[in-house]
Amino acid sequence: MNSIKEQIKNPIVTAVIGLVVGTLFGLVVLGWGLWPVTWVNAPPDSLSFNAKVEYMRTAIEAYGQNGDAAKAQARYASLGANGSEVLDFISQNPEGMSNDLITDFNSVVASAPLPTEEQAGGRNILTILIPLLCALLLVLVAFLLYIFVLRGRFAKSSDAGPTPAMQAAEAKRHATYTDYVASGAETPTAQFMASYKIGDDLFDDSFSIDSASGEFLGECGVGISETIGVGDPKKVAAFEVWLFDKNDIQTVTKVLMSSHAFNDDSIRQRLEAKGEPVLANPGSETILETQTLQLVARVVEMDYGDGAMPAQSFFDHLILELAIWQK
Repeated sequence: MNSIKEQIKNPIVTAVIGLVVGTLFGLVVLGWGLWPVTWVNAPPDSLSFNAKVEYMRTAIEAYGQNGDAAKAQARYASLGANGSEVLDFISQNPEGMSNDLITDFNSVVASAPLPTEEQAGGRNILTILIPLLCALLLVLVAFLLYIFVLRGRFAKSSDAGPTPAMQAAEAKRHATYTDYVASGAETPTAQFMASYKIGDDLFDDSFSIDSASGEFLGECGVGISETIGVGDPKKVAAFEVWLFDKNDIQTVTKVLMSSHAFNDDSIRQRLEAKGEPVLANPGSETILETQTLQLVARVVEMDYGDGAMPAQSFFDHLILELAIWQK
């Protein structure tokens, strides 16, 4: 949100936004909504085919009354390259008109010169030029938007280095899994690492638990449960660790809390509704059990964040190992 506000304060960005909004408002709201274009005295060659047919019938009837060959030729020529097609259509579909009159009209206009492409294009220049100018304007707006806003944002993102989620993923790759076999325990059915870094406001890791034969047994995961303070990035004071067993009727959840949150009675009581509160300490283990599964959540690595907040109130980073066994 703050980055957006900073962008808006930039006069170049403001000008581009104003140009985009003004263009869209002018084209959509004014041009098509309030004051759409109304054609008045449009040339006959701009009419639809049916309208051209009616125009030609009127011209033939007028010629039958006044015998003015010059006007007949001018009206025929005004239909452009479609004149002969329209006249052929009327000849085949006279609809009560005299065939002799149509034949006479045809013989009179047969020698009438058709307008050149240059003349026809001159009459329709506005119908071509206006949409073309609008299209060029939109292309220009899109280009300016890319130059001053999007490209700058991409450049900043590339200069800013790895994101919090990327940092968390990198830390997880270097984390060491517990060797339970070396300590005399059975090999876990599944073993996962969940990694959080402050700034990863959408942190929510979940994993599918499958048997050695590929049978689906359930799911487990870690997500943000409680934040403290205001502003970005979120300051996470507690995480939810959960275990779902396909053979059980409920999901078991425990809340892994910062020292400040764990010792604050109001926060602790509020989070008890989500699951059993547990204090997070490096190396500490928390056990979750369902009907057929057991999960051990071990804090591999953690550290608190600094700032204008109570001491040890929110996490800077957390790496949590999740090991699951079948009962």
